[in-house]
Amino acid sequence: MKEPRTIIQRLLVTEKGTRLTEKFGQYLFVVTRDANKVEIKRAVEKIFNVSVTKVNTLNRRGKKKRQRTLHYGRTAAWKRAMVTLKAGDKIELA
Repeated sequence: MKEPRTIIQRLLVTEKGTRLTEKFGQYLFVVTRDANKVEIKRAVEKIFNVSVTKVNTLNRRGKKKRQRTLHYGRTAAWKRAMVTLKAGDKIELA
């Protein structure tokens, strides 16, 4: 089994994520690209001491970025996980 801190890279704090947290108790995380839903669920439960009811994942492609010249580069692709917690559970953002 992988280490939980290597699976969960960081918590995404965005406007959409804040609305999801307030309305539905869902949190957004940036996770490693090879992590599956079961590993993400176990990692969040172990790190934050909460009960996870559902995990949705989404692979995000890297964007095409232009440099100062006519050459194009690409930003890195990443994976986002939307984790739904059991009613009453909360992750403290300190």
